Amino acid sequence: MEPPSTVTEAIALLRGDGYVDDVDLFGNDVRCARTATSCSLTAVQIDRTYRFEGDSDPADEAIVLGLRFPDSDVRAVLVSAFGQDAEPEMADFLAGLRSRGA
Repeated sequence: MEPPSTVTEAIALLRGDGYVDDVDLFGNDVRCARTATSCSLTAVQIDRTYRFEGDSDPADEAIVLGLRFPDSDVRAVLVSAFGQDAEPEMADFLAGLRSRGA
């Protein structure tokens, strides 16, 4: 299967594969609205990662992640800017992914 070419396609692909929960970053945790549960950034499983850069502006960067909480049925899509436009929590999260080998 070809990788998605847009952020919208990546989200649709993940949603179709069951990554349907909404999550937000809060400090060192990822929180799920549906289940009111959280998972530490160091424990959350990253099943899929899609990175996009704008054709006209390489600084227009986005990342789409398929996340899974290891001790529950939470599977979620998390979308954010990365690089210089990333929110501080997302920048820390992505730095942690690199150190974990994701």
